[in-house]
Amino acid sequence: MPHTMQVMALHAPGEPLRPAQRPVPTPGPGELRLRVSACAVCRTDLHVVDGDLALPRLPIVPGHEIVGVVEALGAGVDPAWLGRRAGVPWLGHTCGHCRACLGGRENLCEAPVFTGLGRDGGFATHVLAEADFCIALDEPAALALDDLHAAPLLCAGLIGWRTLRMAGDPVTEAATVGLYGFGAAAHLVAQVARHRGQRVLAFTRPGDTAAQAHARSLGAVWAGGSDEAAPEPLDAALIFAPVGALVPTALAAVRPGGRVVCGGIHMSDIPAFAYRLLWQERQLLSVANLTRADATEFLAIVRDMAHTTPLRVDVTPYPLARANDALADLRAGRLQGAAVLVPAGA
Repeated sequence: MPHTMQVMALHAPGEPLRPAQRPVPTPGPGELRLRVSACAVCRTDLHVVDGDLALPRLPIVPGHEIVGVVEALGAGVDPAWLGRRAGVPWLGHTCGHCRACLGGRENLCEAPVFTGLGRDGGFATHVLAEADFCIALDEPAALALDDLHAAPLLCAGLIGWRTLRMAGDPVTEAATVGLYGFGAAAHLVAQVARHRGQRVLAFTRPGDTAAQAHARSLGAVWAGGSDEAAPEPLDAALIFAPVGALVPTALAAVRPGGRVVCGGIHMSDIPAFAYRLLWQERQLLSVANLTRADATEFLAIVRDMAHTTPLRVDVTPYPLARANDALADLRAGRLQGAAVLVPAGA
């Protein structure tokens, strides 16, 4: 086993990530160490790098959509973890005793630690994680995706699923769903929604014909720019683009009683809008983080889809050393699907 590892670390907001070599860490009590095989790049990573989120520590290694193999265990960790394929998501620790945790809403924990923000993440060859917050990818049945294609499930998939679920029942409340922003999360959500029998309409950046074609290829019944009027009333709108101006646009597109769900961790300011857009019992909701139960539910759906129409995960791989290029391509909207970092030798 090597004694050193490679990381891409953020030293100050707005600066490019810097490559560095560090000693391979030893897992502490309750922790395990993974050899990273793939780490997807999330828009939240952009918010971390750009300083949109409060940074509890610097330097920090971003990355929270991690797939790897467990190669070392700390005290108290079940030996069965050793050698297993595992995922490490955004939620890296909760206190377990605040009102939210005790009420089954660990995503709203008052003292959480997030992977790639409060503890070093997966833009590295190795990573430490709390075993209790890791996701076994080989149980109850092996996930039928390789590491490169499984990595985006750990946030784009999980947050996308939580956002879709909050839209309401797929038959009685959210039969027709509009997706605003068609990136990593939406391209997975569109397929899951279709699997559940929902109709999907996709709203992209104005003029982004490539993203619109991508959406149609994944089952969207209509795709156009976010500056276009919806061709029919929506039961629900899911906003994945971090653009506050889309909120009144989406409210105007949903029927009375419909829901608008904001799926991102950060968004530009929402402009003032007329009360009539919210009236008639329309609802405006936000999604915060995820729970371990979300992972169990979502991966069960992915495994079920494998028997009929397998989930298609579109990825663009980058070597770990090109993490800054991956972030730049994500920022510029040059990706269809997700960027995924692959350490050398993985």
